[in-house]
Amino acid sequence: MKKYIFFVALFAFSAIFNAQETTKDPASVSFGVKGGYSLSNMKFFGTGLDSKSYFYIGIVAEQPISSKFGLQAELLYTQLGGKDAYPWYELVGNEVVNMGNMNLNYKFNQIQVPISLKYYIVPELSASVGMNLGFNISSKVKMNTVFDEAETHNYESLKTLNLFPFLGAEYKINEKFFVDVRYNFNFIEMNKSNSVPVKIGFLQAGVGYKFK
Repeated sequence: MKKYIFFVALFAFSAIFNAQETTKDPASVSFGVKGGYSLSNMKFFGTGLDSKSYFYIGIVAEQPISSKFGLQAELLYTQLGGKDAYPWYELVGNEVVNMGNMNLNYKFNQIQVPISLKYYIVPELSASVGMNLGFNISSKVKMNTVFDEAETHNYESLKTLNLFPFLGAEYKINEKFFVDVRYNFNFIEMNKSNSVPVKIGFLQAGVGYKFK
């Protein structure tokens, strides 16, 4: 799995360098760091779970193709997932008693490689469309029982590689700092089989700094 992540990231950043070599201004390629807030919405069988908040952090490279278009590749770390709760009933004597809620917390740590085409509406503002390649590096489910017990186990049915098409926008505050927002759509199922349909869409919003 680590080899897959390495080769996809290498391909993405190689595309940046190849574009750099074919442009009239090879020095225009820019590199930077970015980070921010991630909010994911997970669905089982089309039913949404409670949203999960986390952070993301990583690196970014961009190569202008023309005065209006640019190619961007990123390498990010984040966590997706969702939270669920359902009531637990037990038969006490002749009565069915609600003992409280069973709480589930789904945690999918990912290395993500978003690749996007950017269109500059004005020099400071751009819109982007692309594909986010998310590689699961760990998938856990934590269950808190009504008896104040906690259990954690692996969630085995997810694909290693997940695809998230996205739309986004970026605003340059100045030559170095920028803010961006992106929504990754849940069009593609994450599970290996169709027995338990799992989809996740997530919002990412953050800030970045360009070294060049």
